[in-house]
Amino acid sequence: MEEVSTPVLVVGGGLVGLSAAVFLTWQGQRPLLIERHPGTSPHPRARGVNVRAMELYRQVGLEGLIRDTESGRALAGNSGIVRMESLAGRQAPGFSRDYLESGAEDVSPTGWTLCEQDELEPLLRERAEESGADLRFGHELVGHSQDADGVTATVRRRDTGEQYTVRAGYMVVADGAGSPVRERLGITRDGHGVLAHYLNIHFRADLTELLGERRFVMAYVRNAEVTAGLLPVNNTDRWLLHVPLSPEEYAHRDGWGEERCEAAVRAAVGDAGLPVKILGAQPWEAAGLVAAAFRRGRVFLAGDSAHVMPPTGAFGSGTGIQDAHNLAWKLAMVLRGEAGAELLGTYESERVPVARATVRQAVLRSLDRPGRDEPVPEGAILPDHVVALEYRYPVGGAVPEDVLAAEGGGGRPGTRAPHLWLERDGERISTLDLYDGRRTVLVAGPRGQRWYEAAARLLPPVTAHRIGAHGLADPSGRWAGAHGVPSDGAVLVRPDGFVLARFTGEDAPGTAPAEALSALPGLRAAAAPAAESTTGSRRPE
Repeated sequence: MEEVSTPVLVVGGGLVGLSAAVFLTWQGQRPLLIERHPGTSPHPRARGVNVRAMELYRQVGLEGLIRDTESGRALAGNSGIVRMESLAGRQAPGFSRDYLESGAEDVSPTGWTLCEQDELEPLLRERAEESGADLRFGHELVGHSQDADGVTATVRRRDTGEQYTVRAGYMVVADGAGSPVRERLGITRDGHGVLAHYLNIHFRADLTELLGERRFVMAYVRNAEVTAGLLPVNNTDRWLLHVPLSPEEYAHRDGWGEERCEAAVRAAVGDAGLPVKILGAQPWEAAGLVAAAFRRGRVFLAGDSAHVMPPTGAFGSGTGIQDAHNLAWKLAMVLRGEAGAELLGTYESERVPVARATVRQAVLRSLDRPGRDEPVPEGAILPDHVVALEYRYPVGGAVPEDVLAAEGGGGRPGTRAPHLWLERDGERISTLDLYDGRRTVLVAGPRGQRWYEAAARLLPPVTAHRIGAHGLADPSGRWAGAHGVPSDGAVLVRPDGFVLARFTGEDAPGTAPAEALSALPGLRAAAAPAAESTTGSRRPE
């Protein structure tokens, strides 16, 4: 039997699996990805790319390409959730929710974007393949085993039945909510359970005239014939209709043929003679569940295989994309020999609490809907940008009491580094653009030359910047205050943009950065003698 070797085997070629492949290639790794389906999703399912996911895509150069997709351009001006009898009928007054992360404008260089899954997946696939990933669609995992040195997987080509072996250092599992791998590993899930059942109808019909100047993200439609959610794909002739089903209807969903789907669409639109073409119909469950473990040895769960949540808030795919990024930079550091395998243990300790908190927020939003009687405690629902950006990771093994910190990060260790606009060689950049995802970064204040010099001697190497040097300017003068350090201080930031440590004038540049780096499990940092300074950071002035 043929044997293929790879540093990382990714199982699943949806949004999360493809994102993992992109992030791994960004780290210089060449993963092998297998996906049982013959191609990317033809159905526009997940559509909201939240602000944190967009920050991560910005890091690898994909932000502009995502915004330039057909749906990204067409839906750029859409916002709000409205309620109506039908598209042609009366719209209910006094109900419109901001669905685009109000409040995120000042805390991120990017923003929430509507991009349909059937456009985003091909974009990710192309980038991953261009960057050296081996993507094999129509190949499925038959089984796997692992030992102290790696994972051995048996893979089958679905078109020929031919089997071959893959030997990988690690395996990332992104095979969906029903995850066969998770089931084989015996990992259970807990949580709120199934909240509702739906049929997602993708259809083509020219609704331009009926839509008029309205630009919503979703419309709740309710009349004598249908209750559903109507969502634009391009604001003209491609749409989605989410029809809620009872458990009994869901069990007999095969009864939803083309004629019944067409009737539901016409009822939601309010035009009995509307020409409609059904492009696809997919049943799905809205649920809130989190896996009891995200790891078994060298096998890691990510995305829906690890957690599922209702679409309210559009956190689902974004949370999975964050999983993939968190795992990619850590796997790369271990594979490059810059960290021990202990670093991989932080994937669970960081991502499980975030997943649980995010699932809870999505469930609360699902319950806080028109027609739902279950009360949601006042203040329990946090703003979207808080859920997407202001979660906290453990620092020094101490798990924060509140994973979601509504007061913002403020540069505190364990939080995402603040966004501010800087200038580099006269061009406006975000502080987040200083963190390229590949290395730890030290940023020193205007009077923090000693920290900048100390960074040049760190092993493993870090990238160093100093405000006010090498063309990097802080026009607003807010950098130090936003990060909670004096002008002669510095911050040490992980590859993913999370603050590892802050330094002030009372700390020792010769030892403090190395000690902070060593606080990451598996990372054994040291300060090299001046004569052995690394080239991993910018040289001091």
